[in-house]
This record gives sequence, C-alpha cells and structure tokens, in this order.
Amino acid sequence: MDDLPTAIPAATLILMRPVPSARDVPEILVMERTRSMVFAAGALVFPGGRIDPDDVALAARIGAGFDHVAARIAAIRETIEETGIAPALTPTPDAATIARIRQALEAETPFSTLLDAFGLSLDLAALTPFARWCPTFKETRRFDTLFFVAEAPADAEITGFAEAEAVRAFWASAADTLAEANAGRAHMMFPTRRNLERLARFTSIDEARADALRHPVQMIVPRIEERDGVKWLCIPEDAGYPVTAELLESARPPATRLR
Repeated sequence: MDDLPTAIPAATLILMRPVPSARDVPEILVMERTRSMVFAAGALVFPGGRIDPDDVALAARIGAGFDHVAARIAAIRETIEETGIAPALTPTPDAATIARIRQALEAETPFSTLLDAFGLSLDLAALTPFARWCPTFKETRRFDTLFFVAEAPADAEITGFAEAEAVRAFWASAADTLAEANAGRAHMMFPTRRNLERLARFTSIDEARADALRHPVQMIVPRIEERDGVKWLCIPEDAGYPVTAELLESARPPATRLR
C-alpha cells in the first residue's frame, strides 16, 4: 500500500434528532453527494470534510481539556456550511445569523473570525468521538476521518445544502437509510454502511454516546481476507460494529480497487 495517496485529516458529524413515534428511533442527517465529486461521488454520507488550518489554529486557542479539538471544530463548521444546521454553538444563533455565517463560510471567511464577530463559542463537549476510519481504497483522495455523534439543535431544519457537493440532504433513521441502499435506490461506501448498521441499534442519542464510550476510538483500516476462496473486506471485531465483514465485490466503491 506504499503507493496509496497520503491520508487527509478530516471530520464527520453524525447529527441525530429524536422523533417521537411508534418506532421510537432517532433520525440522522444524511446527504447525497453529486456524481461529479472526486471523492464518494453519488454516495450517501454524513456532513463533513477536511480539517482546515484555521480549525487547527482555533483548536490551539480554545481546546484545553478536549481531545480531537480541530476535528470537532471542522465537523461543526462543515455541517453549517453543507446543511445550514448549526450544532454546538453558544448561545444558539437564530436563523438569520446562521444564514450569514453560512454565506461567509462559503466565501471562505475563517470560522474563527465569524465566531468572534457574532459573539459565539463552541460547545466542544456536545460532540462525542464515535469512530475513526482510514480506508485503503485507491482513490484520488484518501481521508483519515474522525466521526462524532451529537444531538441536533431543537427544531433543526435543513435550509438547503451545498449544491456544489450534494444533490439532497434529508433526515431519516439509520434503518431507513440502509433500506434505501439495499433496494438499489442509493449507494454508500463501506464505512458509512458499517456506521449506519451500528447506529440502527440505538433508540436515542444517549445510547449512541454510551456505546461510543464503551468502545474507545481506534483507527479502523479495513483489510482483505480470503475465506474459502472468496475475498472479504473486514474490520476489527472489538470496535463496536455488529457487521465486521462484507464481500469485497459488494463493498468496493465504484471505479476503485483495493490492494
């Protein structure tokens, strides 16, 4: 795997909201990426992206007492920019303020500048580290991604999505999102599927947080195993995932291959 591209540090936010119903399961914020994207084209994903230098600088300024601070900041920033939902900000901004912050982020104004300008601070404790994935798929871009879980702000509504990156954003349960992929109406990458299978077991954000605390974050690097002449893509058995292997052929993203 020496010829793999260097992994880019990134962060993703699994934003959950309670939905009182007979099913009593939370909904999760999901996006469908455009088919023109270099990475994960057309796939269902959680909001997120690379960790920027400003995230790192802001982390050095405010991050005492927390781990993965720059990643937490990036996860919050990317969620605002991609969906218009602003988690983990104090005090909670109104819709007009969120719109102004989002517009400024799209114009590449540093997030730290905007927090200062609007008198906002970050509630870093609102994000719970959930997983870390660094797949070995040979893509033009490869990411070392920290996943966090957090509860959505009250009455959080998607106010649009970053049209350069996605064709839709929506709320759905983990089980319903998996059903969309299983029916062939959408597709998702191997890490997203494994995380949704894990999330589908929970009836609340508190259960998701408790599970994350029971399974300290470790870097998951999927590996290929041959079983009875058939290749499988596998992950560790002790990382909290109910499904730890998938046939390589079905797990492989479009237009990629593994080594």
